[in-house]
Amino acid sequence: MAVRWYQVAVQAHDLLSLARFWCQVLDWRVVFESEEEVVIASAPDALPGICFLPVDERKTTQNRLHIDLTPDDQAAEVERLLALGARRADVGQGEDVTWTVLADPEGNEFCVLRPKKTLLD
Repeated sequence: MAVRWYQVAVQAHDLLSLARFWCQVLDWRVVFESEEEVVIASAPDALPGICFLPVDERKTTQNRLHIDLTPDDQAAEVERLLALGARRADVGQGEDVTWTVLADPEGNEFCVLRPKKTLLD
Protein backbone atom coordinates (compact mmCIF):
# COMPACT_ATOMS: atom_id res chain seq x y z
CA MET A 1 0.00 0.00 0.00
CA ALA A 2 1.43 3.37 -1.03
CA VAL A 3 0.97 6.43 1.14
CA ARG A 4 2.05 10.06 0.79
CA TRP A 5 2.21 12.86 3.31
CA TYR A 6 -0.77 15.07 2.46
CA GLN A 7 -0.73 17.91 4.99
CA VAL A 8 -0.19 18.97 8.57
CA ALA A 9 -3.21 20.33 10.44
CA VAL A 10 -2.65 23.29 12.78
CA GLN A 11 -5.38 24.56 15.06
CA ALA A 12 -5.61 28.34 15.24
CA HIS A 13 -7.73 31.23 16.49
CA ASP A 14 -7.14 33.49 13.49
CA LEU A 15 -6.84 31.04 10.60
CA LEU A 16 -6.07 33.52 7.86
CA SER A 17 -3.59 35.56 9.89
CA LEU A 18 -1.62 32.48 10.94
CA ALA A 19 -1.79 31.07 7.40
CA ARG A 20 -0.41 34.33 6.03
CA PHE A 21 2.45 34.26 8.57
CA TRP A 22 3.43 30.76 7.43
CA CYS A 23 3.06 31.75 3.77
CA GLN A 24 5.67 34.45 4.38
CA VAL A 25 7.91 32.02 6.28
CA LEU A 26 7.82 29.34 3.58
CA ASP A 27 7.21 31.50 0.49
CA TRP A 28 3.97 29.58 -0.03
CA ARG A 29 0.48 30.82 -0.82
CA VAL A 30 -3.08 30.30 0.30
CA VAL A 31 -4.57 27.66 -2.01
CA PHE A 32 -7.96 27.30 -0.29
CA GLU A 33 -9.86 29.48 2.14
CA SER A 34 -13.18 29.09 3.96
CA GLU A 35 -14.47 29.85 7.47
CA GLU A 36 -13.69 26.25 8.48
CA GLU A 37 -10.17 25.96 7.06
CA VAL A 38 -7.34 27.72 5.28
CA VAL A 39 -4.87 25.60 3.30
CA ILE A 40 -1.43 26.77 2.22
CA ALA A 41 1.12 25.11 -0.07
CA SER A 42 3.84 25.95 -2.54
CA ALA A 43 1.25 25.31 -5.30
CA PRO A 44 -2.29 23.88 -5.39
CA ASP A 45 -1.03 20.55 -6.73
CA ALA A 46 2.08 20.30 -4.52
CA LEU A 47 2.18 18.10 -1.43
CA PRO A 48 2.39 18.44 1.49
CA GLY A 49 0.42 21.45 2.65
CA ILE A 50 -0.57 23.00 5.95
CA CYS A 51 -4.25 23.23 6.89
CA PHE A 52 -5.30 25.75 9.56
CA LEU A 53 -8.44 24.77 11.48
CA PRO A 54 -10.42 26.73 14.09
CA VAL A 55 -10.03 26.05 17.80
CA ASP A 56 -11.59 27.77 20.81
CA GLU A 57 -9.01 26.89 23.47
CA ARG A 58 -5.74 28.74 23.91
CA LYS A 59 -2.46 26.86 23.60
CA THR A 60 -1.25 25.96 27.10
CA THR A 61 1.69 23.55 26.71
CA GLN A 62 4.64 22.90 24.44
CA ASN A 63 3.79 21.41 21.03
CA ARG A 64 4.28 17.67 20.71
CA LEU A 65 4.91 18.11 16.99
CA HIS A 66 6.72 21.02 15.37
CA ILE A 67 8.30 22.17 12.13
CA ASP A 68 12.09 22.36 11.65
CA LEU A 69 13.40 24.84 9.08
CA THR A 70 16.89 24.74 7.58
CA PRO A 71 17.91 28.02 5.92
CA ASP A 72 21.09 28.93 4.07
CA ASP A 73 21.91 31.51 6.77
CA GLN A 74 20.51 30.65 10.20
CA ALA A 75 21.14 34.03 11.88
CA ALA A 76 19.66 36.03 8.99
CA GLU A 77 16.61 33.75 8.86
CA VAL A 78 15.98 34.05 12.60
CA GLU A 79 16.04 37.85 12.25
CA ARG A 80 13.67 37.70 9.25
CA LEU A 81 11.23 35.48 11.14
CA LEU A 82 11.33 37.72 14.21
CA ALA A 83 10.50 40.68 11.95
CA LEU A 84 7.51 38.72 10.55
CA GLY A 85 6.08 38.26 14.05
CA ALA A 86 7.77 35.16 15.46
CA ARG A 87 9.25 35.34 18.94
CA ARG A 88 11.99 33.44 20.73
CA ALA A 89 10.79 30.48 22.80
CA ASP A 90 12.38 28.52 25.62
CA VAL A 91 11.39 24.85 25.67
CA GLY A 92 14.34 23.78 27.80
CA GLN A 93 16.77 23.56 24.88
CA GLY A 94 19.72 25.00 26.80
CA GLU A 95 22.30 27.44 25.49
CA ASP A 96 24.70 25.08 23.69
CA VAL A 97 22.33 23.84 20.97
CA THR A 98 22.84 24.48 17.26
CA TRP A 99 19.21 25.48 16.61
CA THR A 100 17.00 28.39 17.58
CA VAL A 101 13.50 27.80 18.95
CA LEU A 102 10.88 30.32 17.88
CA ALA A 103 7.11 30.52 18.24
CA ASP A 104 4.66 31.71 15.60
CA PRO A 105 2.15 34.48 16.43
CA GLU A 106 -0.19 31.96 18.15
CA GLY A 107 2.60 30.38 20.20
CA ASN A 108 3.32 27.24 18.14
CA GLU A 109 7.00 26.41 18.51
CA PHE A 110 9.26 25.69 15.55
CA CYS A 111 13.02 25.41 15.13
CA VAL A 112 15.46 27.14 12.82
CA LEU A 113 18.35 24.74 12.31
CA ARG A 114 21.82 25.33 10.96
CA PRO A 115 22.12 24.80 7.19
CA LYS A 116 21.62 21.15 6.23
CA LYS A 117 21.63 19.34 2.89
CA THR A 118 20.35 15.92 3.99
CA LEU A 119 18.46 14.41 6.89
CA LEU A 120 21.76 12.98 8.17
CA ASP A 121 23.72 16.28 8.32
